[in-house]
This record gives sequence, C-alpha cells and structure tokens, in this order.
Amino acid sequence: MSGPLPPFSSGPCAKRPGWSIDALKGALVGRSHRSKPGKARLKEVLDRSRRLLGLPDDYRIGIVPASDTGAIEMAMWSLLGPRGIDILAWESFGKQWVTDVTKQLKLKDVRVIEADYGQLPDLNQVDCNRDVVFTWNGTTSGVVVPDGEWIAADREGLTLCDATSAVFAYPLPWDKLDVVTYSWQKVMGGEAQHGMLILSPRAVARLESYTPAWPMPKLFRMTKAGKVTEGLFVGETINTPSMLAVEDALDALTWAEAIGGPLAIVGRCKTNFAAIEAWVAASPWADFLASEAATRSRTSVCLKIVDPWFTALAAADQAAVAKEMVALLEKEAAAFDAGAYRDAPPGLRIWAGATVETADLEALFPWLDWAYASVKAKRSAA
Repeated sequence: MSGPLPPFSSGPCAKRPGWSIDALKGALVGRSHRSKPGKARLKEVLDRSRRLLGLPDDYRIGIVPASDTGAIEMAMWSLLGPRGIDILAWESFGKQWVTDVTKQLKLKDVRVIEADYGQLPDLNQVDCNRDVVFTWNGTTSGVVVPDGEWIAADREGLTLCDATSAVFAYPLPWDKLDVVTYSWQKVMGGEAQHGMLILSPRAVARLESYTPAWPMPKLFRMTKAGKVTEGLFVGETINTPSMLAVEDALDALTWAEAIGGPLAIVGRCKTNFAAIEAWVAASPWADFLASEAATRSRTSVCLKIVDPWFTALAAADQAAVAKEMVALLEKEAAAFDAGAYRDAPPGLRIWAGATVETADLEALFPWLDWAYASVKAKRSAA
C-alpha cells in the first residue's frame, strides 16, 4: 500500500484525533521508571485515570504487565479459590477465562454459564454469593451486558470484570464491581503492553486473608507478608514499563480531559453507534450479530450478513466471502482489520470507540456496500 499508514494503534483501535508522533516527544526515555520523575509519570497516569473514571476514593488502581490479559489473569490467580465460581462466557475471551479457571487453576466448584455468539447468558442464573468472572463487553461478539442491576449489592462473593473495551465507553457501576481490568489501547487508543487493575476494598480484603494453593509467578504477586503491596498502586510497577507507552497514555488522557471528560467520551461512542445503527437499519444485507438491541456493543460492533444469497452458502464459502470483502476494503485503503474475530461467525467487526470520528464511519458505509456487492457479483457470475 502506498501513502501514509492508517492512524491505528494496537487493538486495532484508532489513535485520538490529531495524534502524531510529536505526542511522544516529552517521553521520559532517558531515566529509569524507578527514578523520582519516572514514578511521578506513572502515578500521573493512575491519578488522572482515577479522576476520569470517577473511582471511589477507597478503590485502588495500578499499572500491571501484559495488557488486559495480564491484569485479569493476575486477578484470577490471586483471588479465586475460597468460594465457588460462576463464570460467564459468550465470546472468545470469556471462553479463555473459563479455560484458565478449569484447566490451569483446576478449580472444581465452577459453574460455566454460556451463550452462543450474538447472545448473552441468562444473568438470572448468576449467584453473587459465589465469585463471578465475566466480560462487560464481549469484544469478539459485539455483545455487552446491559447494566449492573443483575449484580447483588449485598453479595458475598467477588465480581471480577474484564472491561477492556467498556471502560470509558460506558459508565460502570463501581459499587457492583470488585475487580475491573482494562488496557490503554481500546477506547482511548493508547499503545498495548500494559494493563490496568482496579480493586475494591473487598478484593483487597480477600488478597490479605487468602493464600492460593498454587505457586504464584512474580508478575502476579500483589502481597507481601500478608499485606497488599501498596507501591503497586502509586506507580511502582512489578516489571519495567515502556515510558513511550506511558507518555502515549498521558496524551490520550489529556485529549479526553480537553474534550469534556467522561460524558464527552461516552457521548462520542454513542454518536458513533447511532450512525452504525442508522446504516444497518437501511441495509439489505447487514445486521448486528447481537440479537437484542439492549446488548449491542457501542465499541466493538460485530456485523453478520443476512442476505439470503449469503446464508444459502456453505459455511466455508461464507467465510471466504467475508475474507474477500475484508481484502477488498484493505486494498482500497477504505478499512483495515475489519474482519470478524477468528472464532466468531463470518462477518465484519467495526471499531467505534471514542477516538473514531463519526464522519469516518459515515464515509465507510458506502465502501462496505460496494465490497459486498462486488464479491456477490463476482461469485454469482462464476
């Protein structure tokens, strides 16, 4: 492809509007992350994230290794075991957490509450006196929990929430969540590598009263001598962070603050999703993978193809059609990485988080129609 590269971050998620490499020129690349200035930069990420998210004062927030995956793994390995577990799975990442709990940690009292792609499990089945593990937004299925009303306020168990593509896009009910994990690259368009871990006082109490039966890797250790390691929540990271990625995270936070803070960020996501809804409503061939309107993600929007010509094809041919569409879009530099996740039904996935401009989505829709019509015509003529 000739010309400039698309303004993508990791994920793939768009960088914030107006981003350039100059945003990183103040990065503290010449000093240790353990120096006083280095710790101050890391703490600034934590403090500004806390304010934007509206975290309760007694919740802790820390930077941990290995993106959101590392953060949720850290929480599961450190906290699960003393109670039975209800774990929800309706897309790829939730199913990975099921594997970790049942096959790696080998916990026995586990109830897996599942649903197919496009569906949400029956939340009424969840017993909040057990520990509960779930994704707020199913990134690979485009299915999101509608709210936190199903989580008991007087629960005895902990709620562990993988919220990586929901944080900043949805106002989260912090009083219902004991562990929340996310990564910089999703709604805010930062770089990957680092995860964010948020703990309620109830989660901290579990850390200080329970010792897992399995060996704990260094990267997962959050306690010492039976007490939580407070340095982790003031910028003293377990491993060496990238100060370039830290600077990029600070740039994203500055942008979010400048446009109006959390209401503005959520509002951009809502506006983007409304544009997609309007296009889908008029489309003769595309529909949301999520069957219920209340559970349709406004960030990771997953689309299925409902044209009878397509649905009559064999599964392998359906997958081939979707891949051809994605290749055409990329060849024309109209969209990149727009295919459905590898485990999901054949279709498209559009990222519509806060860093995406609505005008760019509106410019994309005719290209989607063109790509589908082109592939259909070519295959029908063959």
